[in-house]
Amino acid sequence: MSQNNMKNTKIQLLLALVMTVMLLAPAAFAAAPGITGPTFNLTAQDAYITQPDGAMIYSWGYGCKGTPSGYAPAVMKTASCPAMQIPGPTLIVNEGDTVTVNLTNNLPTPAGNTSILFPGFQVTTSCAGQTPSGVNGLLTCEAAPGATVTYAFTATTPGTRSYYSGTQGDLQVEMGLFGAVIVLPTQASSFQNCTTGLAASNLAAEQHWGEVDWRLAPAAYDHPKTCYDREYLFQFSEMDPSIHAQAHDQVTARGNCTAGAAGCSLNVATEPYHPAYYMINGRSMPDDMDPNYAPQYPHQPYNGNPHMHPGEQVLLRIVGQGRWQHPFHEHANHVRILGRDGNLILSQSDANSLAGPLMFTTTTTPGLAMDGIFYYTGKGLNWDMYGHNPGTSDPLGNLPCTPDANGYNTGDPTAVNYYEWCQDHDKPMQAAPFGDIAGGGPVTLPDPNLFTNGNWYGGSPYLGPDATVRAVGATGTTPPAGTVANSPGGEAGFAFMWHSHNEREITTNNIFPGGMMMMMLVDSREFVIDESN
Repeated sequence: MSQNNMKNTKIQLLLALVMTVMLLAPAAFAAAPGITGPTFNLTAQDAYITQPDGAMIYSWGYGCKGTPSGYAPAVMKTASCPAMQIPGPTLIVNEGDTVTVNLTNNLPTPAGNTSILFPGFQVTTSCAGQTPSGVNGLLTCEAAPGATVTYAFTATTPGTRSYYSGTQGDLQVEMGLFGAVIVLPTQASSFQNCTTGLAASNLAAEQHWGEVDWRLAPAAYDHPKTCYDREYLFQFSEMDPSIHAQAHDQVTARGNCTAGAAGCSLNVATEPYHPAYYMINGRSMPDDMDPNYAPQYPHQPYNGNPHMHPGEQVLLRIVGQGRWQHPFHEHANHVRILGRDGNLILSQSDANSLAGPLMFTTTTTPGLAMDGIFYYTGKGLNWDMYGHNPGTSDPLGNLPCTPDANGYNTGDPTAVNYYEWCQDHDKPMQAAPFGDIAGGGPVTLPDPNLFTNGNWYGGSPYLGPDATVRAVGATGTTPPAGTVANSPGGEAGFAFMWHSHNEREITTNNIFPGGMMMMMLVDSREFVIDESN
């Protein structure tokens, strides 16, 4: 078999497997859910988390001690905060808040002390000699088994950051003791640009179609050029089940021993390190496409299933957790980085200009957090992805496309083709539904068997539930639209696979597909993106 044929075969297998997964997964969306402060009462304790291969993995995680003061986004219907979750609760605060985190160590006694580090903040703690008491550790104040310690800091600058255990990190972070902090900007000047121009038009388009504003804030930073329309938080981590099995066996063997007594401690080998599970927000694909707070994952409440409409500015909050670097690739466009670890990247010569790089893969190192903007418009496809065709009887087939200064149709936010790339307007994929370029279209229609036709994709190269009719008329069809899995009247969006570029990280216990993989769904304007679960 030639190298090209082998490559094509692998691509077809990949698409077939992804189609199978998508057929089984219900539509569910993400947002950036968490709990609000400025005071957080957390606990560290053990539980079991699930993996798509059916494994139940003994783990440790942070969670809520009692009911939190609030949830965000406030309009989310099914939010909860269990006493143990992976990743830990996302702590959402406002710039300038004095944040207080009370941590109670409810881990099994043999696990010993635990703690939390908050990189990027000046933290004060309650430790020896204060109430509640703690133990001076190597990096921070630690809570002994059953004890509580308090951490306090001022949320000085906006952005996304990580938090994680500062006690025996090779074991405790591996076991699941990590989470994210989101600091929201409060300077009114940051939001002025977000209520005018294209930023306001995108929100007007969402409101026209009956969508709810799920943003935590109008802008990501104290800068008028950091407006966004949607946001998603992704935390990447890996897990070596042998380490978790050792911890489980030793905790079980030592039972209710006395803290500090001889033999009442763990001796878990964390090297050599051989992860077998790779997770986004504590879940592996396809579990990460189930809803937030899904009852089948009681200790993994956050999902990873982003949706957007063409032209929307989507804020990606990305955190590298665990011990490995994770090169994550967002198909369909680069990600423009705004800042790292709460530090906005500005031009040295012009403070009004952003200077973050465009990234083909958002590569995260352990503990590194970054904020970036992703968008998709269909520019460069070289065909009309809305299926406009003045020759059909469908009135939507005759929608105008008036280019703005940048070439996009932004004059009417209520139009189905708002933000269409006008240079491709009225270009058929093919003049005839079958054949290749000689049939009159600008591109060759791929083999129908390679089109994804799961719950979220219409099975055609056009965007929107009526696009196939617009393109070829009421009596025609562009195969394989009209499948049982998704009729032309359904969602009919574009599915772009987002995944780790480290091939072993898109497996679950060495089985593909799985791991660090999810789908970005680009939906037509008439499809309402409802992130309420």
